[in-house]
Amino acid sequence: MIYTITVNPSLDYIVSVDDFKLGLTNRTSSEKLLPGGKGINVSQVLMNLGVENTALGFVAGFTGDALVRELERRGIRQEFIRIDKGMTRINVKLKSIDGTEINGQGPDIGEADLERLMKRLDELQDNDVLFLAGSIPGSISSDLYRNIMLRLQKKNILFVVDATRELLTNVLEFHPFLIKPNNHELGEIFGVELNTRESVVPYARKLQEMGARNVLVSMAGEGSVLVAEDNTVVSHEAPKGVLVNGVGAGDSMVAGFMAGYMKTGDYEYAYKMGASAGSASAFSEDLATEEEIMKVMQDNF
Repeated sequence: MIYTITVNPSLDYIVSVDDFKLGLTNRTSSEKLLPGGKGINVSQVLMNLGVENTALGFVAGFTGDALVRELERRGIRQEFIRIDKGMTRINVKLKSIDGTEINGQGPDIGEADLERLMKRLDELQDNDVLFLAGSIPGSISSDLYRNIMLRLQKKNILFVVDATRELLTNVLEFHPFLIKPNNHELGEIFGVELNTRESVVPYARKLQEMGARNVLVSMAGEGSVLVAEDNTVVSHEAPKGVLVNGVGAGDSMVAGFMAGYMKTGDYEYAYKMGASAGSASAFSEDLATEEEIMKVMQDNF
C-alpha cells in the first residue's frame, strides 16, 4: 500500500479579480475551492494513474469536514486524524496577480495528536511506500520526518521525501528511496548556484553519498535530472507546452515517478513518467489525468 502524509492540509480558495485595487471592494471574476497540500496532491495524481493509496494527516473544524468531503468526492481514500481545537487552514490564492497568496496557519497539533499518527504508521508493512511531503507547521518540531523514519527504520518501507533544507538533510541517514529537491533547494544545501542540468549532477551525487538512494531534481523550464542508485543518469529538457498552473507540478512529478517505478522497476521509465506528470499538471487547470500524462510522455520521450 502507498500512504501520503499531509501534516497541515488546506482548502485552497483560488480566485481571479480583474483590475484588483487595494483599499476597495473587489469582486471575483472566477473562483474555485480545491483540496491543498503536497501529500494530497500526490494522492490525487496516484489515484488518477490508477494507483491505490491512502492519505494521512490532520484535519480540524468545519473546514476539515469540507476537505474530507471533497477528498471522498474525488475518490481519494483518507484516514485523517481529527483535532478538536482550531480549523483546517484556508489558503487564498489570487490567480490574477501572479504569486500573490495568503496562507492560513492551521490548527495547533499536540503531542497526543502526533502519537495517534505514529501509532497508525506503526501498522505499515514491509514494502509499503510512504510519502513525506511539504513543510511542517510551527506547532510541530522540525525533526518530525526524521522521527517517523527513525521509528519505522526496521521495516522495509520505501520513503519518498519532498521537503527542503533540514527537513530533507536530517532524514538522509535513513536512506530514503527517493528525494526531489529543485535546483534552487539543492543549491541552498551546498551554497552554490545551479542553473544547468549538467551542474546539478555532482551535487545530486553528494546527496547520495549522504544517504539518498535516488535523487530527482526538478528545474522548471530547464527540465529535470535523475541520478539513480544504479548509476543511471537521465536528463531531459522540459516538455513543450503552455504553463497554466504551476501548483502541484512537483508533487505530480514524484507521484508519476513512483507510479512508473512500481509498474516497471525501471528508473528511466519512472523518470519519463515523473517528468510527464509534472508537466501535464503544469499545463492543466487541475492536477493531470492519466490521459494528459500519457499524451505528454508520448509527445516528448
